[in-house]
Amino acid sequence: MGKRLLSILMASAALGGVAEAKTVIHVMHQGDPGWVATYGEIAKRFEAANPDVDVELIYAPHDAYNEKFSAAVMSKQLPDVMELDAPFLANYVWSGYLQPIRPLVDKDVIGDMTESNIAQGTYPIDKDLYAVGLTDSSVVLYGNKKYLEAIGARIPKSVDDAWTREEFEGYLEKLSKLDGVKWPIDTFRGYGIKTEWITYAYGPILQSAGCDLIDRKTWKSVGTLDSDPCVEALTMMQKWVTNRWVVPQSSGTNQFFAEGHPAALALGGHWFYAEAAASMKDDIVVMPLPKFGPRGASPNGTWIWGITTASEHPDIAGKFVSFMLKDKLYRDYAREDSGYPGLKSFAADSPLYAAGGPMAVAFEQASKTAIARPPHPAYPAITSAFMGAVDEIFNGGDAKAALSKAAEKIDEDIEENDGYPPFDEQQ
Repeated sequence: MGKRLLSILMASAALGGVAEAKTVIHVMHQGDPGWVATYGEIAKRFEAANPDVDVELIYAPHDAYNEKFSAAVMSKQLPDVMELDAPFLANYVWSGYLQPIRPLVDKDVIGDMTESNIAQGTYPIDKDLYAVGLTDSSVVLYGNKKYLEAIGARIPKSVDDAWTREEFEGYLEKLSKLDGVKWPIDTFRGYGIKTEWITYAYGPILQSAGCDLIDRKTWKSVGTLDSDPCVEALTMMQKWVTNRWVVPQSSGTNQFFAEGHPAALALGGHWFYAEAAASMKDDIVVMPLPKFGPRGASPNGTWIWGITTASEHPDIAGKFVSFMLKDKLYRDYAREDSGYPGLKSFAADSPLYAAGGPMAVAFEQASKTAIARPPHPAYPAITSAFMGAVDEIFNGGDAKAALSKAAEKIDEDIEENDGYPPFDEQQ
């Protein structure tokens, strides 16, 4: 009995030694419950394939992700791997939080990236790659076919055939008078101003109208964000709200496919399709974003994966990222979630976005009208100021005054940071 007890204790000590010898990597992420469960399963599969590694997942709510990341920075507890929203990449790299990812991730993954995926993960100063993702993103105009046919609306078939501003606003007015339609369009104001939605989805309306959030050569916002085309574009959107054509913020984010289909159109992300199509069946049509001025414009960029400079095991972190991006479970879930392809192999296996597929026009936008959000370290200040201005305008504020105030706030941030060198040398 004594010898048996001694054997058990020795075995336990040996197992304890193995456990202590394991390499631990921390992975910070966001996502809805479905994604959280998927990441958990992927971590288990990676650990099974790499028994000397433990993966500790750190969940941060989507709406509070940047605050959680800032807290990790302040406490010097950065994870090894982090999910990040692409437009914040320039700020994270400039701040020294991310390291080049190309040497750490499998070469076949790097070679599989689409141009847009490479663009969203590239730091503009050194042109190096700092993040990679399975997916990218876009926003399209969804329509209720029954309502559109009732008002005799033309249904565009490609990006080149997009509605003009005059057509779009004319249809909004007709839809506002159609029986069964409570609101002509849902622009997803329900996402509020604590997410990236307003800058991501509404920014292209400014770019289509002929202006931008900031001049991308001088990196000055005054004179650009408060220019006449931007003021006119936001005044136009304010009119939609004043006319009660837009689903109010208090009514949530699914009025397009909610019971009774009270909203006739939806300015929605690609991720919206699966749930909307399941509810609306043959009544859903997917159209390109309208042209509000001299050119078409659409957003891109999504949540991608980077490896921090604080990682003590960047090789293992890179191995995990490669494993995840190739994992069948990960890809199957992304496909079910209408994942917008960022890897060529994922695109080849995504009939939803292939020519003739129901979301083909969304993928067409990536090559014809997609414009990345400003790749500048001041982006957190840019998006915060713009979202505040839009909220003020939608609540009755003067568009010129609100945009001027936002532009001045952006320029002040850049000046306070001495132009974020070497970005100040790009002019």
